[in-house]
Amino acid sequence: MAEDIVKLMRNRENIRNIGIAAHIDHGKTTMTDNLLSGAGMLSEELAGKQLFTDFDKQEQERGITIYSANVSIVYNYENQNYLINIIDTPGHVDFGADVTRAMRAVDGVIVLVCAVEGVMPQTETVLRQALKERVKPILFINKVDRLIKELKLSPEEMQKRFERYIREVNQLIKKYAEPEYSEKFLVNVKDGSVAFGSAYKNWAISVPYMMKTKITFKDIVKLTDQGKEKELAKLAPLHKVVLDSVIKHLPNPLEAQKYRINKIWTGDEKSEAGKEMVNCDPNGNLAGIITKVVPDPHAGLVSTVRLFSGTLKSGDEVYLIGQHKKERVQQVSIYRGPRRIPINEGLSGNIVGVIGLGDAFSGETICSPENIITPFELIKHIFEPVVTKSIEPKDVKDLPKLIEFLKQVGREDPSLEVKINEETGEYLVSGLGELHINAKVENVLKEKGIEIKSSAPIVVYRETVESVTPHEIEGKSPNKHNKFYIIVEPLEEQVCNAFDSGEIEGEEIDKIKQDTVELFVKNGLKREEAKKILCVYNKNLLINATKGVLYLNETFELLKQAFKDVCDEGPLAKEPCSKIKVKIVDAELHEDAIHRGPAQVIPAVRSAIREAILESKPRILEPLQIIRVDVPEELVGNAMNEIQNRRGQILNVETELGASIIKAKLPVAEMFGFESALKSATKGKGFYSLINVIFEKLPISLQEQVISKIKKRKGLE
Repeated sequence: MAEDIVKLMRNRENIRNIGIAAHIDHGKTTMTDNLLSGAGMLSEELAGKQLFTDFDKQEQERGITIYSANVSIVYNYENQNYLINIIDTPGHVDFGADVTRAMRAVDGVIVLVCAVEGVMPQTETVLRQALKERVKPILFINKVDRLIKELKLSPEEMQKRFERYIREVNQLIKKYAEPEYSEKFLVNVKDGSVAFGSAYKNWAISVPYMMKTKITFKDIVKLTDQGKEKELAKLAPLHKVVLDSVIKHLPNPLEAQKYRINKIWTGDEKSEAGKEMVNCDPNGNLAGIITKVVPDPHAGLVSTVRLFSGTLKSGDEVYLIGQHKKERVQQVSIYRGPRRIPINEGLSGNIVGVIGLGDAFSGETICSPENIITPFELIKHIFEPVVTKSIEPKDVKDLPKLIEFLKQVGREDPSLEVKINEETGEYLVSGLGELHINAKVENVLKEKGIEIKSSAPIVVYRETVESVTPHEIEGKSPNKHNKFYIIVEPLEEQVCNAFDSGEIEGEEIDKIKQDTVELFVKNGLKREEAKKILCVYNKNLLINATKGVLYLNETFELLKQAFKDVCDEGPLAKEPCSKIKVKIVDAELHEDAIHRGPAQVIPAVRSAIREAILESKPRILEPLQIIRVDVPEELVGNAMNEIQNRRGQILNVETELGASIIKAKLPVAEMFGFESALKSATKGKGFYSLINVIFEKLPISLQEQVISKIKKRKGLE
C-alpha cells in the first residue's frame, strides 16, 4: 500500500491536493466518507454515517468538525491511478482559521452548498479564503433528496433553484478572485465543474455523467420518491461523479504551482529556489510550509507539510525559518484519517505528515539548512480574535502544565492569541468566539485533568481618535537633552478600508517598499506622507514629517518601539489602538549618542504620543458582528426583538417561501448567550451565522462606563 502511494507521488500529473469546504452542516464530512468508500477505505454501508474524519471525541459529541483532517486516497480514472490528498475542513466560523491554513496546502477545493439553505455566509467566507490563496473551486450542491422528499419540488423548480445557487457562487468568485482568475475559476454546469446529489444517500449526478450513462433527472426524482436510493447510489455513485470532476477540473501540483507560488511566496520567482518551486522539482532543494501541528500521545508533535520542491526523507535535517533552528525528521508518513502510514520519502507536490519537528508552528516555512530560502507569505486569517477569557489553574502546581499547554495551543492554532498579563499574572486567551476558546482550550484542559478557573468572556475593544491634535505635543527625555514634537490624526477612511480588505498589509511593516507607497497613495494618503512612513503596526501609521533634523535617523528603531508600545496599550484603558496616524513633526537631539539611548528616547516619545491621543478627541471602538438570522416568517418579530434588546441594528429583512432572512449588526459585548436566547424566542427554529466582524465607535453615552469597567478588570483603578 505505502509503496503504491510512493510510486504515485513521483507522477505529479496524477496528484490532486484538494480541500472540502462549506457552511456548517452542509455535509463536508459526510461527503469525505463517500470519497473514502470509493477508494475502498470504508464500506458503502457506513459511508455518510461513520463520519470517518471526525475522529476527535469532542467532534463526535458536538456533531461538528473542529479540526481539519487529512486523508490520502488512490482512485482509478480512465485506467490510471491518481493520488488524491484530501483535507476535510470545519464549517463553524469559530474554526475558520483551520480552513485558511488548509487552503495554503491545497490547489483545489470542493465547495458544498446545501440545496435547501443555499449560499450562506460561511460559504462566502470559505470561497474568499480559497480565492485569497489562488485555490480553484468546483461546486457540489448537496442534500438534493430533501428538495424531492420534503419540499416536493418539481424538476423545473429544482433547476431554477440550482441556477440561482450557481449564479450566486459565480458572483462570489468574480468578487473575490483576482481579475486574471475570475473567469478561469468560474463553475459551469455543462462541463461538470458543478455536480448535484446527496452525500448522506451516497449518490450524485453531473451533466457529463448524465450524457455518458443516459440517466435523466426525472429518473433520479422517481427512484428517490420510490425509496430506491440504494439502487440510485449504484447507478450514480457519488465518489465516481465527484472524483471524476476533481481530476478533470482541479489542477495537479505541476500546473498549480506555476501560478500559486508568486502569490504565496515572498521571494523572487526567478531565483533558483523560485524556479524549483514553480516547476515542483523533486530533485531541487527542499521548500515546504507547515499548515497544521497536532500533538500525538505516542509520537510527539505531528506536522502537516505541503512540499513545494525537493524530497523529504526520515533522518533528514531541516531548517525552520521562523525559529532560526535546525531539526531532524524522525518519520515521514501519509494520512489515513486518524492513522498514519510511514513512507520512505515525501516528494514535492504532496501533503505529508512529519514527526520530529518539535518546535514547529502552523505557518512555518521549512527548507534545507544548506539552502535557506525566503519564507512563505504569512497565512492571514479573515477574522481577528474579539473574545478573550482569563484562565488560571485551580491548583498552583498545575501552572507549569498550563503554561506548556498554552504555548502548544499558540503553535497549533495561531488564531488563538495567548498573552500573560504581567501585573495580574492571569493568562489571557483570545479567540474568534466562545466556542473557539471552549473547544480548543477549556475542554482539552479538562481532558488532560488540569482543573482551571476561567472568567466570563471579555470583549477586546480598540482606541482611536476623531480629530487632529490642536497643537504639537512636546515629549522631553528624562535627561532633558532631547525633545520630540508629535501630532496625532485619524487615519484616512480609504486607507482603513484597504487595511480591512487586506489590500495593504496592516499587521506590521518595518521596511516600506515602493509598491506599498503607491498603494497608500492610491488609497488617499498624501504622497509626501506615504514616502515618509517609518512603520505600519496594527493598522496604525508612524510618519516622519520632520525636515533636516540631525541624528534623527539614528533613533528610528527607538521611535518605532515607542510607537508600538502605545499601539499595544492606548492611554484611555490600555486597549490596543487602531486607525491612528502618528506624525513626528520636529525634534531636537543631543549630539552625543550616549545621551539619546533607549532609556531617554522611548519614554519621551511614548508619553508624547499618549498625550497627543488624549487631546485629539479619543474614542473607544467596539467590535460588532454582522450576522444573518434565518427564521420562519411568523416568528420574525420575536427574532427582531432579541436583536434590538441587545443594541442591535437591523440592516435588511428578506422573505421568501415562508422563511425570513434578517441581516443585522450586533455589539460583540451583547452577543453572549444570544444563540440560546434566539432558539428559545423562535421555538428552536431560528439560527444565526456570522458574516463579518467590524469595529465601530462606541456610543459616547457608554464610553465612560466601558472605560471604567475595563480599568477595574485590569486593576488600573
